[in-house]
Amino acid sequence: MTKATGKIRNVSMKVLNKEYEGPLITVKNLAVDYPIIGGIFMRQIGTVQAVRDVSFSVYPNETLGIVGESGCGKTTIAKAILNLVESSKGEMYYKDVRIDNNMSKNKNIRQKIQMVFQDPDASLNPRMKIVDIIGEPLRNLRPTIKNNEIRKIVLDLLNQVSMKKEHMDRFPHEFSGGQKQRIVIARALACEPDVICLDEPTSALDVSVQAQILNLLKVLQERLNLAYIFITHDLSVIHHIGSRIAVMYLGLLVETGTIDDIFYNTSHPYTRALLSARPAVNAEEKQHKIILEGEIPSPSNPPTGCSFHPRCQEKMLPECNKESPHETILSDTHHVWCWKFVK
Repeated sequence: MTKATGKIRNVSMKVLNKEYEGPLITVKNLAVDYPIIGGIFMRQIGTVQAVRDVSFSVYPNETLGIVGESGCGKTTIAKAILNLVESSKGEMYYKDVRIDNNMSKNKNIRQKIQMVFQDPDASLNPRMKIVDIIGEPLRNLRPTIKNNEIRKIVLDLLNQVSMKKEHMDRFPHEFSGGQKQRIVIARALACEPDVICLDEPTSALDVSVQAQILNLLKVLQERLNLAYIFITHDLSVIHHIGSRIAVMYLGLLVETGTIDDIFYNTSHPYTRALLSARPAVNAEEKQHKIILEGEIPSPSNPPTGCSFHPRCQEKMLPECNKESPHETILSDTHHVWCWKFVK
């Protein structure tokens, strides 16, 4: 933020970020376990393996979509990056600074990674005016900032998310779901982040409003050179906004690649099943739906071998139910974890 104008970063900050060409976020072999407490003495009797051995990087001005069914661990990854949950193993970096379980000690890094949650109603204090909601992080970052300067900055932020000056002194209940999500996005921008984790930001909205929010996110990304970690179960959404996709199942990565890799050169059986569940764009289009039998195994007791093998319709090798598949590099951008591709 510039003190003279109260404006949020613009071209100068964009150029500054473009000079850094390495990954903004690097995750190496991340694991997150939750203890299961029970018994007479309320001791740990087991472990939920929410995330297992996940690695990826996120670069400036790109969107990494993390997709999968509910409970696959995608939201836990975002929470681990922000230190909202403690990682059990692995390393995480912002640029070249390690941040796993340590971000609270560095406020400058903390402000560079923000999160937008799925439910805007749960993210906004109903007793606070919008100017105070968006201005709160400004007060935390700059304790001596004056109220009139906060109002200038908040107005600029509201303009960036296509809202008006008269909205500043209203309360959250006076807005629609889409407007509330715009307010949450504006609050995240107040911290001048480089990376925003978006946890299903459009799933609670009408389809027409979803498109507006997605288009807004694309405009902000281009204007501010933002990187997004976009968590969703809807592949159609990530096809619209994504650069790369990481497909997760039961806490593990099963396939990663560009939009073209995942949508037009699909390799993993689970990814194919997810794609087949999308509604057809053309009503006359015939689409073969892959029906996965059985339930997702419990992360507290994952199956031996490939985690997907109990539901896989293509299992064909003895290793499928004996050993976890290794990462196979199909191209520079396309990786898959499936025994069918292990040479």
